[in-house]
Amino acid sequence: MRIDILTVLPELLNGPFDHSIIKRAKDKGLAEIHIHNIRDYSNDKHKKVDDYAFSGGAGMVMTIQPIESAINALKAERDYDAIIYTSPDGELFNQKIANSMSLYTNLIILCGHYKGVDQRIREHLITQEISIGDYVLTGGELAAAVISDAIVRLIPGVLSDETSALSDSFQDNLLSPPVYTRPANYKGWKVPDILLSGDTKKIENWKHQQAIERTQRLRPDLLKDSED
Repeated sequence: MRIDILTVLPELLNGPFDHSIIKRAKDKGLAEIHIHNIRDYSNDKHKKVDDYAFSGGAGMVMTIQPIESAINALKAERDYDAIIYTSPDGELFNQKIANSMSLYTNLIILCGHYKGVDQRIREHLITQEISIGDYVLTGGELAAAVISDAIVRLIPGVLSDETSALSDSFQDNLLSPPVYTRPANYKGWKVPDILLSGDTKKIENWKHQQAIERTQRLRPDLLKDSED
């Protein structure tokens, strides 16, 4: 998978992709993440990428030309499965979307900034808009990092245990069951006996029931979504 991220603040993305699971994916050659400074594509002599809104009001708007030039330059080199814009009014990102996007080969993520981008970019260049939550960030860089992390870890071969991602929270619209490790008894705080029994079938049934109970208690909306 190749992910191209367009941003006006590339330095914000240097850290998240150089550690942990994403670094492992890059080292294995399973994922490429390329960060592009939108200013590099600006025709303005001062590399300006924003301007005042025609409607007036506070804040600046990202202009068309640098973004279109950046996207066109990338599209001239390869086909893309999606061109995503990170936006508060986009589709709410969830595990189902992450699962689907992990099957993509090439992906562009445009990070919003200032008061957003010229609407014509969204109408003519963007194929999908994603929000990571009902709140506003300074820019879309953190959202791009979240999206990238969520989908890269699902690529086969990235995780050491191929079944690990299948047991994550939100798979099958369920939260994960509680997990424990050694020691089995710490100051009287004991691991449930069933997990020490060695009976695989009973343990799996217990985990599934715990997942359902936790979801009913903490996120009943997930169970409702699975019924719709």
